[in-house]
Amino acid sequence: MRAVVYTKYGSADVLAIEDRPVPVVGPNDVLVRVHAAALNPKDCLVRKGKYKIITGNRFPRLLGYDYAGEVIECGPSVRHLSQGEKVYGMIQSWSGGACAEYVVARASECAPMPRSLGWEDAAAIPLAGQTALQALRDVGGVQPGHRVLIHGASGGVGTFAIQIAKILGAHVTAVASAANHALCRELGADETLDYRAGSPFAGSETYDVVFDVFGNRAPSEVRRALRKPGVMVSTVPSIKTAVAVATTLVSRRRVRFVVVHSKTADLATLASFVDSGKLRPIVHEVFPLSDVRAASRQIETKRTRGKVVLRIADGATA
Repeated sequence: MRAVVYTKYGSADVLAIEDRPVPVVGPNDVLVRVHAAALNPKDCLVRKGKYKIITGNRFPRLLGYDYAGEVIECGPSVRHLSQGEKVYGMIQSWSGGACAEYVVARASECAPMPRSLGWEDAAAIPLAGQTALQALRDVGGVQPGHRVLIHGASGGVGTFAIQIAKILGAHVTAVASAANHALCRELGADETLDYRAGSPFAGSETYDVVFDVFGNRAPSEVRRALRKPGVMVSTVPSIKTAVAVATTLVSRRRVRFVVVHSKTADLATLASFVDSGKLRPIVHEVFPLSDVRAASRQIETKRTRGKVVLRIADGATA
C-alpha cells in the first residue's frame, strides 16, 4: 500500500510516499481502506520533533491521525462494526498512519461516519470535533445560558467549538481575525472580536468558559475575564499553564487542559449532530495524496479556515 512516511524529523520536505505492508488486524481492531485523511497541527509538531520525548527516534514514522474509509476486515472481538461499513475515527496513539491506503484502528476509537457526508468532510471531524466536544462539554462543563469565549475560532477545532457551544445552549463570543468574522457568525457565534485589536480579555465582559484553542494566552490574562465559578480550557501544555492548573485545583476560577480521546460514543454523538443539521465541518482545501507536502505547509501558515484534507484515492510519490 502507499503511505506517507518520514525517516527523520524536519520540515515538510522530509515527507515521502512509499510502499508499505498492509497492517495486520488484531482481535479488537478493524482494517480500514482509507478514502480521505485530515491533517492537524499535531502532525506538523510531531514531524518537527517537538514531542521527541514521547515519540523517540525510531524511524520511519507514519503521518496522520484522522481518517474516513471502508471496513475491510474486523478482528474476532469486534461487535459494533461490520465489513463494508463506512467509518471514521482518530488514531489515539502517537504512531500516526492515517495518511495511507489502509490503516488498522481500534474499534473502540472509530464509529459509523455521518450518513449525510462524503469521505473528505467526514475525515475532517474526528480529532478537531472530539477536542471541541470534550473541551466544552466535559472539561468546561458548558450549560445552557453560559457565556463562552473561543479564542482561535476560525481554525479546525475552533469552527467545531462555535457550533458545539451553541448546541450546548451557550452564548458564544468568537475571537478571530476580522476576515473570518463572517464565517464565525455563519457558524452561530453571537459576537466576534478581532484579536489584532487588542486583548479580548481586557474589557468588562466575563465568561463562564474560555476555550483557548491556540493555547497561547497566559492564564493570568484569561482568569481576569472568568466568572466565579469559571474555567479556562487550553489545548497546549506549557509550564505556565501547568502551574496554573496545579494552583487552581480548588479555585473558583480554574485552568484546565483538554487531552482528546477518540471514543465510539463521542464520534456517534458528532455524527448525530451532523445528520440532524446542527454541525458541519469546514474544509479549507482538499489535496491529493501526492501534494502532502503542500498540505502540511498550509497547516503551518496558521491561516487555515477549518481543516486540510488529503484525498487518498489520488497521488503518486512526493
